[in-house]
Amino acid sequence: MGFPTGPSAPHVTAAERIISTQGSPQTRDDSVPTPADVVAPAGDVAGPGDGAPARPEAPEAAAAAPASSPVSSPVPAAVPAATPLPVEPAGAEEPKGRRRIGVLLVVALLAFLIDFGSKLLVVARLENHSAIKVIGDVVTFQVIRNSGAAFGMGQALTVVFTMIASAVIVVIWRIARRLYSLPWAIALGLLLGGALGNLTDRLFRSPGVFRGHVVDFISVQHFAVFNLADSAIVCGGILVVLLSFRGSNPDGTVHQQADKGERADKGE
Repeated sequence: MGFPTGPSAPHVTAAERIISTQGSPQTRDDSVPTPADVVAPAGDVAGPGDGAPARPEAPEAAAAAPASSPVSSPVPAAVPAATPLPVEPAGAEEPKGRRRIGVLLVVALLAFLIDFGSKLLVVARLENHSAIKVIGDVVTFQVIRNSGAAFGMGQALTVVFTMIASAVIVVIWRIARRLYSLPWAIALGLLLGGALGNLTDRLFRSPGVFRGHVVDFISVQHFAVFNLADSAIVCGGILVVLLSFRGSNPDGTVHQQADKGERADKGE
């Protein structure tokens, strides 16, 4: 409702203007709906939580809004079960390492070559010559043909000693297949080189095969005459005895460990 304006309009007070204004609390009629009371049709406007279906969004807005995905907590990876270690039986021996056949062969070759070269030298320079004094009359160099064993013993048993030397070489080679101890490799190498040195003389020197005389040239006063092959045999034999007293075996074990292993195998 409007009020007339202009010079002819009657005077209206502020209170009358408010009362006569449509929609004011003083003039509001509950039976007449006001614009604010008009409810929008379902599907046009949906208020939060009223259960009405929401109006579909524009494709641009849907593309701009990132898809929301539930944030899941990281799942710990499965821890593999510990693999049980194999249990070694009682008395089992530890790994022995690598075999020492190479050491044995090197020592034997050195002993053989040194003995062989020294014999060639003394036969060419000293045979049929006077002795050379090394330490007065105590140690001298003089060539002597020996048909016996080491240090001139058993001169009537030349063939027997040749067979013994051959057997020793075979035994050493069989032991070498399970040789893991370095000291044993050195000891057996000295024995093998010395045996080969004297066996070479038995086979190739006069008076014939298996009866050849060994060349000795190191003379010690009141003791014997010998060569470097004899020295190698003696040193190797002493080392074998010492290792045996210490309980060491060629395969790298000791006597006590070997006894325990045998008892475990028997179930004692």
